[in-house]
Amino acid sequence: MKKASDAQLNLFGDAASAKSLSAKERVLGPIPEPDPDLVALAKRVPARVKFGTSTWTFPGWKGLVYRRDYPSDASFTRQSLEEYAKYPLFRTVGIDRSYYAPIAREELAAYAKQLPQGYRCVSKVWQQITTYAFPNHARYGAKAGTRNPDFLNVELFKDAMFDPYADEFAQNAGPFVFEVPPSPVRADPLEFAGRIDEFLANAPRSGSYAFEVRDAHLLHPTYFEVLRAHQAAHVFNAWARMPSIEEQMALAGDPAADFVVARLMMPQGGDYERLKRQFTPFNRMVLPQIEIRRHVLKLIENALKFDRDIYVIANNKLEGSSPLTIKAIAKMLADGVE
Repeated sequence: MKKASDAQLNLFGDAASAKSLSAKERVLGPIPEPDPDLVALAKRVPARVKFGTSTWTFPGWKGLVYRRDYPSDASFTRQSLEEYAKYPLFRTVGIDRSYYAPIAREELAAYAKQLPQGYRCVSKVWQQITTYAFPNHARYGAKAGTRNPDFLNVELFKDAMFDPYADEFAQNAGPFVFEVPPSPVRADPLEFAGRIDEFLANAPRSGSYAFEVRDAHLLHPTYFEVLRAHQAAHVFNAWARMPSIEEQMALAGDPAADFVVARLMMPQGGDYERLKRQFTPFNRMVLPQIEIRRHVLKLIENALKFDRDIYVIANNKLEGSSPLTIKAIAKMLADGVE
């Protein structure tokens, strides 16, 4: 792989970049056999536990996850998902780019060709649907600081996300994650819960829905009641300004949905850009977060007690390298560490 200018290769290239791959680039060698120790560890992880990472195109993972040679950045970006899915500890992947713009149907179809049937992905919903109020940033122009009229617009969700997934990605579609970013306009918890209630009442019944809030005051009892009523999930998130996963578990109560989602983004008090600079190229453990790992183990134990699938998505900004985070949690789980 060529050295990338950023730690993560560009996921936002247009479809022409895929067409520009040479015949040599499109035909890659076989994926090397996995590390036997990782295979043995994976066999000790319960089948309902689906570990994965938040996106996958990181050149720094060469030697950790990727061992096949890719002749160019474009080849790696477009073709590495197949190898990712064969890594023994990964049973899911977070598709984050859908937060910034809907993914074209042909790209979803290309993803599906690289994945085994039934390999369920955790997809973030387009921010135009999940943003309660536009951030106070110049790029939003006159809309900055104002309420978003498309917040939880069910028709927009169906057109932009659900229908393309149903048509092109049905065998690989897992939970849709509605990440609600911090709002410059303080949302009323009851009104917020009511908007979720209205959305879920009208959303396609066959979808799996999970909500990730990033304003702690929205973790109101009514919010959790609404999720339970519609068998939707709360995303237990480790993030800079949110209560711990353990505290979120106490607020959420027993799961009502038939799945659980955890997203491990960064430690409390963390700064995204600073952590990115400190951790790049994301190939080593820098700041182990033992308490967060233990909270995740409690969440897994609780999900298994209720016979639920649990998706655990790790980000590089948590400890330095998400594959190593997953490996560490998997080993603690397999060894029965508390």
